[in-house]
Amino acid sequence: MTGALRALARFLLPNACVVCEGAVERRHPDALVCRPCLARLRRVPRGCHRCQQPLPPVGPCRYCASWPDELASVRSAVWLGAEARELIHHLKYEGYTALGAVLAGVVVRTVPRPDQAFLVPVPLGSRRARERGYNQAEVLAAALAVRWRLPLVTHTLRRVRDTRSQTALTPEQRGANVAAAFAAASPPPQARKPHGPPVILVDDVLTTGATLAAAAAALADAGWLRVGAVTFARALPYALRAGRGWGVRDDRRESSIGVGISD
Repeated sequence: MTGALRALARFLLPNACVVCEGAVERRHPDALVCRPCLARLRRVPRGCHRCQQPLPPVGPCRYCASWPDELASVRSAVWLGAEARELIHHLKYEGYTALGAVLAGVVVRTVPRPDQAFLVPVPLGSRRARERGYNQAEVLAAALAVRWRLPLVTHTLRRVRDTRSQTALTPEQRGANVAAAFAAASPPPQARKPHGPPVILVDDVLTTGATLAAAAAALADAGWLRVGAVTFARALPYALRAGRGWGVRDDRRESSIGVGISD
């Protein structure tokens, strides 16, 4: 009876979307995000073979030029537009850990599944972990591990010192802020082979790549031979933030991803 009453209550009073605060579809009364808001998420197009960033009109990619060689491949699902930003805010700061499954659903529809990889969430510093009570990157990585059927490894990488928030820092300051901030454990025997399974770092947002680069360097120092990364969102390029359009090579135009809520 309790289940029937709950179903009736959800039908009559469906959840409000965490992004737009409108009612979710009645046939998905427990959904946290409505279909229109999911459909407005903008897929990151193909670009640089290493970092996926749209290429400049002339010359090689400048976005990943300063990254260490250890960070071989980074992929993101969507641009950090208004809807993506709101989703991350609720996951990161307001305790909506159930959104991890929503974000993971977006990632698996836009990012190819790694083959036989270890998923390693980017760890928080001890102070921030105590304040928040959970690590949003680990929440996302756990949901991805279920979707991709890959092992989640949470003790391979640790943050050995607390760092400042990266939000208001310049790219140079970001790199200095996270330099030597991580330490890693040695990989299992199969990951020490040249063609062994890679370690895939998982984080919520990619801005300059400074955090991922520092984490990748720590993993490489510990003996991991292949390091990649995946994030739910990445910061919009300046051309998009300034409303100047793309102006880049390999542009497929921004597109919505239309993720079904029932997926």
